[in-house]
Amino acid sequence: MSRTRSCWNCHLKRPLILTRYQCASHLLFDRPVTPTLCTMTRMFHFRCPAGGAMEIRRLRYFLAVAEELHFGRAAARLDIAQPPLSRQVAQLETEIGVELFDRSRSQIRLTQAGSVLRDHTRRLLEQLDEAVAQTRAIGSGHAGRLRIGFTDCAAFGPLPALTQAYRSRFPDVDLALAHYGAGALSRALIQGEIDLAVSRQSLSDEAFRTERLCKEPLVAAVPRHFIGQERHLASLALLSDWPLVTYLPPAAGPAPDPILALCRSEGYQPAQCMPAPDLRAALGLVALGAGVTLVPSSAADICPPEVTLCAYSGRNPEVALSVGVRLDNRGPQVRQFLDLCRQESRSPEMLLPA
Repeated sequence: MSRTRSCWNCHLKRPLILTRYQCASHLLFDRPVTPTLCTMTRMFHFRCPAGGAMEIRRLRYFLAVAEELHFGRAAARLDIAQPPLSRQVAQLETEIGVELFDRSRSQIRLTQAGSVLRDHTRRLLEQLDEAVAQTRAIGSGHAGRLRIGFTDCAAFGPLPALTQAYRSRFPDVDLALAHYGAGALSRALIQGEIDLAVSRQSLSDEAFRTERLCKEPLVAAVPRHFIGQERHLASLALLSDWPLVTYLPPAAGPAPDPILALCRSEGYQPAQCMPAPDLRAALGLVALGAGVTLVPSSAADICPPEVTLCAYSGRNPEVALSVGVRLDNRGPQVRQFLDLCRQESRSPEMLLPA
């Protein structure tokens, strides 16, 4: 049956398709509402003991009057006229079915029921305001959580400065950092355990997009006593008497270690390769005189004093530090970190389309 009827809560008339218990826009009377959004006024209603819905706005009006104990002062505080305020409070009393104010004297007073509702309403509105504020903060990227995974080779260079700058700009965001091996890093990003993956190895997957933070040359890491004061090698072939310390994870398939392949192409044919679990361990082996290796130039940040980093003449493919993110992760925290990377990185470059 279709006819015009006022919503009992919003008091706005509109053609409604009525059933026994509800209208087309929202639930009426004894149908439970916990809470529901009225499509007439776009306001949230809460279920009241009478079985209907109660507007949050009406509760705010009641609380202002309960705290001021004066309709005029409450109306001024709410920046509304006094007659509509009086009507709203009277309608709230009708909905609940009890008197909230004693109006028999010159100055209104709260009834016992009104005092109880005042205390509950104050806590309710404080919690609601806090929830709205937190929701807005998280939705704008100024709060919440950002999880960044990184490999050992990515722990130096621009990453420490980027995380410090992010913490400075967004102090209320919980920035969680976790170290992964190269293979585990990709899996963690795919499975949603982290939001961003920072690595010097390729993160190639159709589910990712990757941004390059920087590119830097490779340098030779040699024992300090081997090269003395020199900081340059005429050729990698001069290292032929030394074992090569490798630290990159094995590549899938028959592809050789990229560092070993580069050394061989430059005339350095190591008689022995000594694998290390990560770059720090590789530099430790070099410091002990067990061999030599090639590392990114920013490894100077973590280089032991017993190791000398020196440039070399010949082919230098450089290495990139990249950050990867899932294509379906559009969180504001992720977006803001990537914006910061573009601003702060030395040579930002998009590798894949956004």
